[in-house]
Amino acid sequence: MKPSLPVQPNHIAILRLSALGDVCNLVPTVRALQRQWPDARITWIIGKGEHSLLAGLSGVEFVVYDKSTGIAGMYALWRELAHIRFDVLLHMQQAIRASVLSLGLKAKVRVGYDKARAKDAQHWFTQHHLAPHPKAHVLESFMDFARVLGVKDDRLEWNLPVLTTALNEARVISGEEPYLVINPCSNVRLRNFRNWSVEGYASVIEHAWVQHGLKSVLTGGGTAQERAIGDQIEALCRPGSVINAIGGTSLKGVLALIGNARAVIAPDTGPIHMANAMGTPALGLYASTNPQRAAPYLWRDFAVNAYPEAVRTYLHKSVEEVSWGQRVRHPSAMMLIKADDVITKLDTLLAHTTSPASAGSTDED
Repeated sequence: MKPSLPVQPNHIAILRLSALGDVCNLVPTVRALQRQWPDARITWIIGKGEHSLLAGLSGVEFVVYDKSTGIAGMYALWRELAHIRFDVLLHMQQAIRASVLSLGLKAKVRVGYDKARAKDAQHWFTQHHLAPHPKAHVLESFMDFARVLGVKDDRLEWNLPVLTTALNEARVISGEEPYLVINPCSNVRLRNFRNWSVEGYASVIEHAWVQHGLKSVLTGGGTAQERAIGDQIEALCRPGSVINAIGGTSLKGVLALIGNARAVIAPDTGPIHMANAMGTPALGLYASTNPQRAAPYLWRDFAVNAYPEAVRTYLHKSVEEVSWGQRVRHPSAMMLIKADDVITKLDTLLAHTTSPASAGSTDED
C-alpha cells in the first residue's frame, strides 16, 4: 500500500543536485515549506558548485554530493545519512544518477514528478507524483512539490545570503559607478548551443555606455572558452566601457555583483536566474530554449525570444508542434537574436526599473 503524505513533517529531504539556475528557482519552494512548517528540519542534498552559491541559506542543512566522486561518493553520503529517516523525500532531480542516489536514502514517502514531466524513468523511484501541470515554468514545477504537500502560501521569497567578503570582492571589481553585468557564456556541455555572438555583446555594451552611462562587467567561469570569448568582446569595446572579470570571481562574488547591478544580460544560464533571485532586472537571451519555460521568472516579459523562429528554422515546426521542453540544438540558433532587439529590450527594461533592489540578505563572515 502506498504510504500517505505527511500532514506535519518533522524532517523534509530535498534532492536537487544541479544546476545553478535550477537551485535558484527552487529556493522559493524551500521558503514556502518553511512558512508552512517553521519547526521542520530541511535537509537539501545538493551538488558541490551549487552549494558554494547557496551556502548559508537560512534554515537549511546542506549535504553535498560531488558528482565527480561517482558511486564511491554515493556510498559515503549514504553512510553519512544512515541514521536519518526522513518524513518525506522530495525528489526534484530527474537524472538517473540522482534516482540511484535516492535509493540509499531512508524516507517514509518519496515524492517525484508526474509521468508527463518525469525523465529517465524517475517516476519508478517515487511513490507519490505531482499533479499534472502542462507547460509549467521550471520555478512552478518546483513549487508543485510544496503544493502536493498541502502548502497554500506559494508567494515568492528568496533572501539569498551574501557575505561581506563577497560584497567587498564585487566592489573591488565594479568600483562605485553604476554598471551592467553581462555573463556571455552558458555551461560548456555537449551540443548546448546557448551562446550569443561577441559582436552582439559588443554592440550592446557600446549602447549601454554611450546612451545610459553604464559600464559592463563581464562574468563567467575560468574555462579557456569563456576567457577567449571575454577577451574577444573586450577587444571590440572602447576603453572604459567594459570590465572583464571572467574567471576572476567566486560564485558568491558574482552574486554580489549581480545584486548591485543595474541589470543583468545573459543567455539561459545560472547568472540570469541569480539576477531573478536577487531582484535585479534580468534580460535573458533565448533561442535554443523556450523562455516560457526557462526565462528568469519575474522578468519573462523582458526576455528576447527568438525561440519560435529557431523552431521554425531548424526543426521545421511551430512551437505548438514540439514538446514543452524541446531544445533547438543547432549551433546557429542563437545567431537569430539581433543586437537591435537586445538593445530595444534593454532600453525598455531600464525605463521600467530604477536603482538596484537586492532581494538577498547580507551576512557577516
